[in-house]
Amino acid sequence: MSDLHVIIAQGGLGGLALAQGLQQAGISVAVHEKDPGPDFRNQGYRVRINPDGITALKALLAPQAFEVFAATAGTPGARMDSFDHRLSLLHAQELPVVEDLPGGGHLAVNRRTLRQILLAGVEKSVHYGSALTRYETHRSDTVTAFFADGTSATGDVLIGADGVNSATRRQRLPEAQVVGAGLRLLYGKVPLTGDAARELVPSELLGLWTTVIGPQWRFLGLAPVQYREPQHEVTARLAPEIKLSNDSDYLACVFGARREQLPCADDQLFAMNGAELQAMTLSLLEGWHPRLAEIVSHQDPASIFPVSVRTSVPVTAWETNAVTLLGDAIHAMSPAIGVGANTALRDARVLTSSLVEAAAGRPLTDALRAYEDEMRDYGFDAVRESAERGHRLVGQDRLPEPQLPPTGNAHQQN
Repeated sequence: MSDLHVIIAQGGLGGLALAQGLQQAGISVAVHEKDPGPDFRNQGYRVRINPDGITALKALLAPQAFEVFAATAGTPGARMDSFDHRLSLLHAQELPVVEDLPGGGHLAVNRRTLRQILLAGVEKSVHYGSALTRYETHRSDTVTAFFADGTSATGDVLIGADGVNSATRRQRLPEAQVVGAGLRLLYGKVPLTGDAARELVPSELLGLWTTVIGPQWRFLGLAPVQYREPQHEVTARLAPEIKLSNDSDYLACVFGARREQLPCADDQLFAMNGAELQAMTLSLLEGWHPRLAEIVSHQDPASIFPVSVRTSVPVTAWETNAVTLLGDAIHAMSPAIGVGANTALRDARVLTSSLVEAAAGRPLTDALRAYEDEMRDYGFDAVRESAERGHRLVGQDRLPEPQLPPTGNAHQQN
């Protein structure tokens, strides 16, 4: 075991993937999660995992856990088509297939299932009800993290994986902006159990991701999660120690619009229950192809929740110290190109490699600087590409100009 100790603020997909990689490498790690337990809240539904994400998980997970991930993932192919609101094809796209990766490099996973796989084996390292509030760096080259429950923890590195509302980012890089994208999304799921439900959705709408673009920047996103084998059979066959919740096939169904196109203000929107959100969506689909309204009418109302889309504004290089950032904490993006989770998983892979080098003797600051230099390039490229595609297709606000120059470190030394 290395002498290096890593503290991770929050256990989302990126933070847990990093914990898996570090544990596999024999590096001490502790994850401090703000939620009181692993099943406290719904964290979303279907996640697309692309070649970057698959490659990261293969590098970070134990072999059996990776097999469970691959076996519980849907394989919808590589088609990402766009239609108009009358279901006339606007653009057909077939992504390249990577032959040596599961599903050709294009998988659809259930977020809760993936999170349970990422938790397996690192449960004892996760501390719940432990939201980071601030940190202090010390002249001894250590960092102490302070949490809302009154506890603290000291280690060699603090990784802010605490999402778009990151407390780590606010202290570490106060100049790094997160701004609204002008869009509101209503996430829900349509159960695909039984022949009648399956006949509801035409096969041409069951690709990797389907976008239906309507008038006034309104849109509908559709993506299936279809299991090839029940979860309990997968784990019994491959890894009995991994415990997964059973799930059934479903269609992720996301309605989106610019905020001014909705008939209510945000305070009303976020106070609505699922049935009210569904009724509002159906009213906004008036004049669309009746099959689309029928799909939305079959959403499980209890599954529907609203999201205000936000995005990071790219920043230039900062001075490296023992506190760094991962995933949405530094490069949150709109879902327009569907790579937010994959970029966080890529962060976890790159950062694990850098910390392994530090554990082997490379100066820690050099190792973290190498991670940050690489992460800034691909992470902010994804932010820009997401913003541009979102603007072109559905009217997302353009990114503001970044604040220059960065103010450097924002920390307190003892």
